[in-house]
Amino acid sequence: MKFHLDFYSKRFVFIGISVALLLAGLVGGLINGGLNFDIQFEGGTHLEVPMRSAEFSTADIESYVSGTFGKSVSALQQQLYTPGAETQAPHLVIKASKSETFSDEEINELVEYLNTEYGIAEGQNISIRTVEPYIGAEMLQKGLLAIFLASVLILLYVWIRFSVMSGLSAALCATLALVHDALIVLAVYAVFRIPINDSFIAAVLTIVGYSINDTIVVYDRIRENSKGSKRLSYADLVNTSLSQTLTRSLNTTITTLICVVTVFVFSIVFNISSLYEFCLPLMIGMIAGVYSTLFIASQCWAMWQIGKQNRQLAAQKTA
Repeated sequence: MKFHLDFYSKRFVFIGISVALLLAGLVGGLINGGLNFDIQFEGGTHLEVPMRSAEFSTADIESYVSGTFGKSVSALQQQLYTPGAETQAPHLVIKASKSETFSDEEINELVEYLNTEYGIAEGQNISIRTVEPYIGAEMLQKGLLAIFLASVLILLYVWIRFSVMSGLSAALCATLALVHDALIVLAVYAVFRIPINDSFIAAVLTIVGYSINDTIVVYDRIRENSKGSKRLSYADLVNTSLSQTLTRSLNTTITTLICVVTVFVFSIVFNISSLYEFCLPLMIGMIAGVYSTLFIASQCWAMWQIGKQNRQLAAQKTA
């Protein structure tokens, strides 16, 4: 079934929605005190203790740590799945920020308290990870550098490949859409205070690659339609190309989302934090990605070309 939708006339509505979401993320982040970085980036201590049973109070443990060591920590209970085991093993996870890092003596005292009060499972190892602030900062810098380099390489690729449709403008608009996707994910994390860790960086890199794929499909259609015998205006060119690729873009995103959501639910059921931390930003980014492909990248490219065309006509009239 063929249909033709007028996307371009609603361009300011689509852009306005994105701006509103980004502003909401900015305001929410400021109210919440900024982004919430995990100890992988901020530095701190991550203590994971296998317990004999799930009968322990995380609130009491937090109070004990605060009263004994003067540290503010986050304690939570996790049911970790062990292959071959009949039941899931209850684990106590304690996270302390860089300003609340535990010393070896304090860790030993805390473990002794937990064993005395609640009982630590025998025959299982206690996991202790201490990340110094400078190590976390270096990890964050390298992650951001990876995202930046990926964006630059994508910009160069689109610039060269779509030179026939003014490659620089196409590349910059596509890169703008990628930045939009990353910022939308960041806004959600800022509003809901979700910790940012290395899984977040990996997810953003995946989102960048996935989103540019959709945009390239639309750009290819624009390039093909621009070669037709009938000269279309830039607005009609974008509307026609988006209408032709709309079904493909939606179907691809929906089928991929089904897979990601399945893995996300699996990670919640079996409490696999690494999968959860990767799938959550991926789902948000995929939705933002299909939105930016349809309503941001191509619309901005058309606006750029129309503005350039109008300036050329104005210059000719004044010549």
